[in-house]
Amino acid sequence: MWSTTLLGRLFVQSTVWLGAMGLLLFLPAGTWRWPQAWALLAIFAIGSGTFGAWLLRRDPALLAARLGPLMQRGQPLWDKVFLLAFAFVWCGWLVLMALDAQVWHTSAMPPLFNVIGCLLVIAGYAATGIVFRVNSFAAPVVRIQSEREQRVIDTGPYALVRHPMYAAGLIYIVGMPLLLGSWYGLLIVPVMIVGIASRAVFEERLLQRDLPGYADYMSRVRYRLIPGMW
Repeated sequence: MWSTTLLGRLFVQSTVWLGAMGLLLFLPAGTWRWPQAWALLAIFAIGSGTFGAWLLRRDPALLAARLGPLMQRGQPLWDKVFLLAFAFVWCGWLVLMALDAQVWHTSAMPPLFNVIGCLLVIAGYAATGIVFRVNSFAAPVVRIQSEREQRVIDTGPYALVRHPMYAAGLIYIVGMPLLLGSWYGLLIVPVMIVGIASRAVFEERLLQRDLPGYADYMSRVRYRLIPGMW
């Protein structure tokens, strides 16, 4: 019964999310004939479906956590503000890229860059799958999952950086404007990187304070997002 419920929630949330992305791209563009946007949605649809089916079988608790509400008890106020702000920026970003690439025609991007962007988006999704494989607590909301006996994860990509999920997200965030063909969209990427990096810092403060063993983990793994840099 739980699996059936999770499957239904996965289908509904994925459909709503992809539908919203489609509207934010195609309505401002004024056309459905935009192959790059269809490619982006296809990657997200295949990735969401594949990860959802895999987690339903391998780690339904993680899938349930990822399908949970974005506002939860025990979640700090700063994370609620961040998620609302990030959602607003994300939606505006999609609209900007649609206008830039299909209405204003201000970005003359070589097709090779579209291909590179496509590969980056796919690579970001693949890296996310590696994170899911080793960390059953990779929920989208920052809080201590005491009901699931959350513990420090230090294997796989977590042996290289402390926030591999964010690092994977940055890969496809860089790839999306390249795939869609929008230089203006690429200009927004540094703002999103700063936001994600700031969240990583605040999240570490919470984990260092409330998750046993995390302070020791921070002393062993020096870098947050990029090995050898930060």
